[in-house]
Amino acid sequence: MHPFASYVLRSYYAATGWNEDNLYSNLTRSSTAILDFIVPRGLNFSISKSPNALFKTTYSMTALPSLNGSVGYIFTSCDLNLTGSADVRLKDMIDRFRVYDVPHRPEAQEEIWLAGNRVDRSDYLLYGRLHISNGRLDALYSKRISPTLQTVIAAISDPVSKRSRPSLTGDKGRPDAGGVNNMMVSLQHDVGKWCSEYTWSADDGMLGVRVLHNFGKIGPASELLEDSGDNVRNQKRIDEEEAMEGGLKGRISAGAEFYFSAKEKSAGVSTGIRFTTLPDATPPSNHFQSHTPDADSTLVSGTQPPTTITAIFNPMMGHISTAYAARVSRSLCLASRFDFNVYSYESEWTMGAEWWMRRGSKAVEPSSQHQEEFSEVVPHPDTVQGVFKARVSTNTDISLMWEGRVRSMLVSLGAVSDLTSRSSPIRAIGLELSYFSSE
Repeated sequence: MHPFASYVLRSYYAATGWNEDNLYSNLTRSSTAILDFIVPRGLNFSISKSPNALFKTTYSMTALPSLNGSVGYIFTSCDLNLTGSADVRLKDMIDRFRVYDVPHRPEAQEEIWLAGNRVDRSDYLLYGRLHISNGRLDALYSKRISPTLQTVIAAISDPVSKRSRPSLTGDKGRPDAGGVNNMMVSLQHDVGKWCSEYTWSADDGMLGVRVLHNFGKIGPASELLEDSGDNVRNQKRIDEEEAMEGGLKGRISAGAEFYFSAKEKSAGVSTGIRFTTLPDATPPSNHFQSHTPDADSTLVSGTQPPTTITAIFNPMMGHISTAYAARVSRSLCLASRFDFNVYSYESEWTMGAEWWMRRGSKAVEPSSQHQEEFSEVVPHPDTVQGVFKARVSTNTDISLMWEGRVRSMLVSLGAVSDLTSRSSPIRAIGLELSYFSSE
């Protein structure tokens, strides 16, 4: 389940028209949502409040295995009319498999004039979180500089903790006598066809560059903003004129990243590619807050299921990772990933699934003009009761988790087990309860 702060951040990106899925760092998001879900540890509570459309507060507490808590505050320059945990769409709060949006160039905001002078504003978000137990402070500042440019500044200050600093060369790291104090600055430039990200870390003087390129045509942002509900089915198929007969039809995105640490005198590099089927099975991210029918659960084409295939290669580490994820039915998504190291010949195979549980409801048949092209039925909105996730890998780990809603609270319940261990087959078990309100 997404924390409340993450929910607000995603809502802020949707309100300002920023496509976070077009970043190279999110290249494998579709498969990691199934294969790398985070199981809660211990007993966790969180309560959040939205007194108005600009200001939010959040409080969290961990009762087990140790008692600690935190207080967080969020302020945005634009109105975010969030719904409470009793009414929020579950799929907006759960990290899940979905097909990426059609790449599009962000649109400029509407011009604002006052007394003959242009007074356009630059949207921004401020977030701060203080951990009561150890005095750790987390901060985040995101500002929209221009329609295609955004900066994100993240900082952390933890004067009492100690850590082991990892190295890009692959060693286990060395202990650091001081606490964790770091600031990372990121500049993101998205023009639809291309998206680049430049980062700088103050702790080790690390500079990084990420680039992602989308092949084929991109969708106009104006069409995406007007698209909603059943109109998702009328969306133009991008690259349909270039599609070849037979096989999966889709678009390809490729990118790379490079990092260099002046302090560690080391560097890192990786490259990746992603294939996504067409047409898109999910509404644009601009409709993150919309309460439209569950369009992303509708298979808009009977010839191919929504599918995402990714491959990542790190030549310095010799690591290769390939992943395949697909929605095989209205409620079931499957994924698998194979990791291999060309230097040590170590490998790992991971398989996962997410099954969406729904309450029984009648289906709405598609209109006659779309009967031949769209063979699946469209469900009524708000039929999702929860989701069950499972993951198993060759390292003998088995993870299970259920996420859903119980009355007005969002609940996550999960466990991690190792069936080969007779002494402690259950490695971890946890329960997370979340409640937030906008009244």
